[in-house]
Amino acid sequence: MQEQETTRLVQQAYQNFKTGDIPALLNLLTDEVQWHLPDIENVPFSGRRQGRAKVAEFFSLLASQQEVLQFEPREFVAQGDKVVALGYYWWRAKATGREYGGDFAHVFTVQDGRVSHFHEYMDTAAAAHAHATT
Repeated sequence: MQEQETTRLVQQAYQNFKTGDIPALLNLLTDEVQWHLPDIENVPFSGRRQGRAKVAEFFSLLASQQEVLQFEPREFVAQGDKVVALGYYWWRAKATGREYGGDFAHVFTVQDGRVSHFHEYMDTAAAAHAHATT
């Protein structure tokens, strides 16, 4: 049963992102959530953050820097307190107009009914190129 509950929580987070309800998404996170994207050259919203307020800043930066053209979590794999979401994304960097995309893997850890850790795996070279202004 735990896997079903954790999967539903993660799916709700994606639904909140899709509808732009970032406050509702943030309410699904622990106060001290660990949020990790790889460090990517030219991408100001990349890197590690800790805490719900820092994740709110991440979503604000993300929205200011790029436009969602397609974002589809397609498969969820859960075991214990972990959920892995596999999907596809396509973005447009606002500063350059360049588009990039590909497959992603997101790893979530859920503790006490909230997301405590998030880790993203994606094409960092494509993101760096799309955001490069020189």
